[in-house]
Amino acid sequence: ANLQRAAELRYGEIPELERKVAELEAAEHERADGSGPVYLKDEVDADDVAEVVARWTGIPVSRLLEGETEKLIHMEERLHERVVGQHEAVEAVANALRRARTGLQDPNRPIGSFIFLGPTGVGKTELARALAEFIFDDERAMVRLDMSEYQERHTVARLVGAPPGYVGYEEGGQLTEAVRRRPYCVVLLDEIEKAHNEVFDVLLQILDDGRLTDGHGRTVDFRNTVIIMTSNIRSAGALSDHFRPEFLNRIDEIVEFKALSREQLAEIVELQLARLRERLAERGLGLELTDEAKELVAEAGWDPTYGARPLKRALQRLVENPLALRLLEGEFADGDTVRVDARDGELVFEKAAAPAEVAA
Repeated sequence: ANLQRAAELRYGEIPELERKVAELEAAEHERADGSGPVYLKDEVDADDVAEVVARWTGIPVSRLLEGETEKLIHMEERLHERVVGQHEAVEAVANALRRARTGLQDPNRPIGSFIFLGPTGVGKTELARALAEFIFDDERAMVRLDMSEYQERHTVARLVGAPPGYVGYEEGGQLTEAVRRRPYCVVLLDEIEKAHNEVFDVLLQILDDGRLTDGHGRTVDFRNTVIIMTSNIRSAGALSDHFRPEFLNRIDEIVEFKALSREQLAEIVELQLARLRERLAERGLGLELTDEAKELVAEAGWDPTYGARPLKRALQRLVENPLALRLLEGEFADGDTVRVDARDGELVFEKAAAPAEVAA
């Protein structure tokens, strides 16, 4: 018990306290040398106003302060930092958003509307998150609804809120209330083919007019949203069997995602490891995986049916779980770099040699 408590203190509470102290010291230093945010100022400049307005409205500061021309020109490169493969899908989305941002699209409609088609685990949701981060500077700027919860007629009212006198009137609509509170966001509607037919009447109003009236009679503005609907239908040709023509005609782009190859899965391993390294760096630890170790993780996470979804579980099972146990046992300390290799079909964890030792 004492050993476990010591590990919790060493790798959990103490690093967290040290991080908070460092943040406070950095903030104090910024205020002292005048290079950072100052809370008592004689004059208020454009940056201060933009920061306050951003907090009130949910509009990203960069949207208020900066031009986005350069950003839009290199949009595909930025999206591919998070999305592996799917070049046609990324290009189609980028072109549609550039049209909207250069004024070539109807300003009374959402920024963009898309249907993402393809099997599970190929990057549809990840591209939606990447778009939220790219356009609104925050991947959490996303309203996500599972449309399998809206298969029955009586559930449709939950999107805009119940009318006066009905149960749930005070709560507001699950879609309208979320967008009213954060008008700059990506709206992700998962498995759209499972929604009741009346859901599409609601969506038609958003796609046509860029607005929707909720159960309280308030008009909610959708003109600064990106509407993304995902579907496990494999091809655009099969969409007409599930959706009405007037609905499909209002979509900016129907984007088809392809199954991932083994080579692309190896790239996703690198992305997942980069995120793990960031988390370990907060605890003062480094992480190295040999090519053999990466190949073993990729092989364990490969599933043609489910795409990249099993990869995260494979990384947790093969790397994160054993590493967490070794950290609690005190096998690695602050400043160490954990080296992971593959031997006889198993991953081996060891402390990487320091540069001085290697030179010797």
